[in-house]
Amino acid sequence: MPTVLISGGTGLVGKRLTQLLTAKGYSVIILTRQTSLLSIRQSNISYAHWDIVNQTIDATAIAQADYIIHLAGANVAEKRWTVKRKNEIIETRTQSSALLVKALKEIPNKVKAVVSASAIGWYGANTAESVQNGFKEEAIHDHQFLGETCKLWEESIRSVEALGKRLVKLRIGIVLSKDGGVIKEFLKPLQLGVAAIIGNGKQVISWIHIDDVCRMFIYALENENLSGVYNAVAPNTATNQQLTIALAKQYTKFFIPIHIPKFILQWVLGEMSIEVLKSVTVSSQKIAATGFKFNYTTIQEAVLQLLTKNIL
Repeated sequence: MPTVLISGGTGLVGKRLTQLLTAKGYSVIILTRQTSLLSIRQSNISYAHWDIVNQTIDATAIAQADYIIHLAGANVAEKRWTVKRKNEIIETRTQSSALLVKALKEIPNKVKAVVSASAIGWYGANTAESVQNGFKEEAIHDHQFLGETCKLWEESIRSVEALGKRLVKLRIGIVLSKDGGVIKEFLKPLQLGVAAIIGNGKQVISWIHIDDVCRMFIYALENENLSGVYNAVAPNTATNQQLTIALAKQYTKFFIPIHIPKFILQWVLGEMSIEVLKSVTVSSQKIAATGFKFNYTTIQEAVLQLLTKNIL
C-alpha cells in the first residue's frame, strides 16, 4: 500500500486519521519537531523531523511519500487571541505550507496529491441565503480574523498545483470527538451536573464526527477526480442548545440547563467570542454529490456513538 506523509499527525484529527489509514494498510510517516519521537517504530508508522521556523525537512520522508495530508497549525481555541497568538495561528499554517511546497519543488518525489485542512472559519455569520441553503464553497471569505486566516492558509498551499500535484482543501467544521476538542469543554460543566448553554443557545453549529472527517481525508486521497475545495461538515447542523442537551442526556441522568450570558463569554474569550456566538450554516452538498457517504448525519447519532459508555 502507498505511504502517506502527515503534518500535524499528533493532533486530534491526525491521531485518528493515522489509525484509520494504517487499518487500511497504508504506511504513515508523521512529521514532528520532537526529536525524541524519531526512534519510535510502530506497525506501519514512523516519524520524520521538520523545523518550520528554519524551513528544514527530512528529504527521505518527502521522497518516500505517495500522498501528503497537511493538518499542521496551532490550535485556534487553545488560548486567548492576543496579537502574538493570532500571528502564531497564521504563521504555523502558512509557514508549514511554504515548507512543504519548497520540499516538493526541490526534492525528487512521487507525491500524487496533497490533501490540506482548512476550516469553515472561511465563512462569516449566516446570511438570509446561507440560512436557507448553507454556505457553498464559492462564497467569498469573511473579513474577520478567522476568515482572513483561512484565506492565507489556503493560498499558502495552492502552489503545489503548479508542481503538478492534485490539491484538495477540506474546510472542516466543529469536530466532535470523545478524545478532546469541543466535547471535552462541553463535558466539564456536566461533571458538576450543569448543561452550560452559550448565550441564547440558538446559534447554528456546522459540525462533523471525527471518523467522518478522517474518512473524508482518505476519500479525497483515494479519488483522483477530487480537486479544489470541499466543506467537511455533516449534512444536518445543530444549535448550541441542541448539542449541549444531546450531550447532557447521553452523559448523565441528572443535569440543570443554565444559559451563560453573552457578556461573560465576551469577557472571558475576548475576540474569540465572536466565533463562539455566531451562527454558521455550511452546506455539505458538494462532497456528497461526489459519492461520499456520512456515517453520522445528525447530532443525536454522533453523540450516541461518542458517549454510549459514558452515562453516569
